[in-house]
Amino acid sequence: MAQLSGTPILILKEGTSRTRGKSAQSNNIMAGIVISDAVKSTLGPRGMDKMLVDSLGDVTITNDGASILKEIDVQHPAAKMLVEVAKSQDQETGDGTTTSVVIAGELLKRAQELLEMKIHPTIIVGGYQKAAEKATDILNSISVTMVGMDKKVLTGIAATSMNSKSVVGSRDHFAKIAVDSVLQIAEKTDGGAKADIEMIEIIKKQGKSLNETELVTGMVIDKEIVHASMPKKVENAKIALVNAAIEVEKTEFDAEIKIDRPEQIKAFLDEEQRMLTDMVDKIVASGANVLVCQKGIDDVAQHFLAKNGIMAIRRAKKSTLEKLGKATGGNIATSLDELNADYLGEAGIVEEVKIGDDKLVYVKNCKDPKAVSIVIRGGTEHVVDEADRALHDALSVVRNVVEDTTYVAGGGSIETEIARQLEAFANKVGGREQLAIEAFAESMLIIPKTLAENGGHDPIDIIADLNKEHTKATGTWFGVDVIKGKTTDMMKAGVIEPARVKSQAIRSAAEAAQMILRIDDVIAARASSGPPPGAGGMGGMPGGMGGMPGMM
Repeated sequence: MAQLSGTPILILKEGTSRTRGKSAQSNNIMAGIVISDAVKSTLGPRGMDKMLVDSLGDVTITNDGASILKEIDVQHPAAKMLVEVAKSQDQETGDGTTTSVVIAGELLKRAQELLEMKIHPTIIVGGYQKAAEKATDILNSISVTMVGMDKKVLTGIAATSMNSKSVVGSRDHFAKIAVDSVLQIAEKTDGGAKADIEMIEIIKKQGKSLNETELVTGMVIDKEIVHASMPKKVENAKIALVNAAIEVEKTEFDAEIKIDRPEQIKAFLDEEQRMLTDMVDKIVASGANVLVCQKGIDDVAQHFLAKNGIMAIRRAKKSTLEKLGKATGGNIATSLDELNADYLGEAGIVEEVKIGDDKLVYVKNCKDPKAVSIVIRGGTEHVVDEADRALHDALSVVRNVVEDTTYVAGGGSIETEIARQLEAFANKVGGREQLAIEAFAESMLIIPKTLAENGGHDPIDIIADLNKEHTKATGTWFGVDVIKGKTTDMMKAGVIEPARVKSQAIRSAAEAAQMILRIDDVIAARASSGPPPGAGGMGGMPGGMGGMPGMM
């Protein structure tokens, strides 16, 4: 709204709210801090879990930052930015979501203090930008490079990512599975290795305990064998992967056929059976004894396949077929005419296994498979779901180190070291930006502080000890031992994390904080609402259609 010679001029639509300047900034900053505080208590081995109940009453129990922020329906636009930080962190590195959100919240809290000292937001943003770049340089300069595929390091990294999860009792078992599966699917490239964790099929089944979770060197297909007479177990399997229907296709157009003798009907049926027999003969001729089909298999064809001792599975997912190809070395045939012995995949054993009420088909003992499966077991649905989230984090961090080969110590040690070196850097920069860089350095210390708090220890004492240790040449990797409540060398304790996770967490937290600090005006349109109950359609609203925002 503006005033011109005493006449008010309406620029924005009626019902639009506008917040400007200081109040808009502090509003946005508060929203960011609230989101950060919501996940802060889940950080670290002593972090607590959250129980989330959605609108349908479904319950999720987790301490995975990304899952929590995905489940809670955030309305505030600035708070949504921090949810985006967690999402991008999860997509990029698969772990460190809570860390990135907690750092972003702390950066905003420190920025609020600087704004109250009358420091302009652009100076804070500039300082944060320099600090984030310097922090990444420091991280790269002190990170450790793994020599070869060191299983001990990789297992330590997988175990660290699961320290804070509820599967901690079976941590070693899960860590071993995560390392074995990623190393199995990793493929060498010119500059190192590439591991696509999409090639690890995860199947969740309730029952038994977490320790019964198993890695299958091959594929587990969540389908059952189509015909009761087919063999339930095939050794030295030759597997045909077919993306074509093994049934007689119906014509696209309506056709009318006049029949005046019963023999003609029989001829029709005989012809259909002959076509199906031909299809089965092609499969038998290729030498296959297991058939996995993406489309349907006719009942008559099933009967002939069973007579030939071929095990068949129908309506398998396209992704399952692709992974089966990677696991068994087979090619997918798009028609039965092109199927021959060269297309077949191989596996030591293919068998149907009953788990609880479900039947699954295990394709195992494959020779050097580039796709594997993990069957997660657990007492209840919630346990299995949380184990799946923990395993996703573990697989992601192992993948990160297999690809990048760089890692750092955890337990808040890297954050303390970055904070110490940033303090020295701030003194060199000078001016008002120095204050923003110092604020960034202090924000990094929120990680060891929160770890100590969540462990029930005094953060002030622990931070003082950490600062003392980090001034020594040998103290780079000192962090918080949450169990004992003191500082210790995290590298020696085997608490290690990928450098990629830390680097992404710092960068995304800094970018989100900078974006929120740049906003000085929030213009929000009124939310549209439908007609009130009992109102006669649109016209029943005040002023006819005029009551609907967006239609004025």
